Amino acid sequence: QLELVESGGGLVQPGGSLRLSCAASGFSLEHYTIGWFRRAPGKEREGVSCVSGSDSNTFYADSVRGRFTISKDKIKNTVYLQMNSLKPEDTDIYHCATSVQSFCSWESVRGVVTLPVWEYNYWGQGTQVSVSS
Repeated sequence: QLELVESGGGLVQPGGSLRLSCAASGFSLEHYTIGWFRRAPGKEREGVSCVSGSDSNTFYADSVRGRFTISKDKIKNTVYLQMNSLKPEDTDIYHCATSVQSFCSWESVRGVVTLPVWEYNYWGQGTQVSVSS
């Protein structure tokens, strides 16, 4: 059975850091493009970051570029999202998902460049990130 499990969320003060993990079971992440998404209640889902199956390309939303870093550990079969300089507006539930594409594609939705949700098929349950003083 294919499964993605996120972990690493929590409560952190503004300016702090967290590292989210997306662990796969039942399949190897090595050849999959993996995306991280977030969506707080009442907000649209936002594609935050992506790493391609070959690790040859990555994507970062404008809102996180320069603060977040995505990486893939093929031995641990896990994708990480290192989040630094966290802001209150980063508070959200973060999900990882596998893409049907072999690369990170993007689209513009109402002027915001994001990952195309429809390209992602397997999703984890999510992990809560809260940024507050």
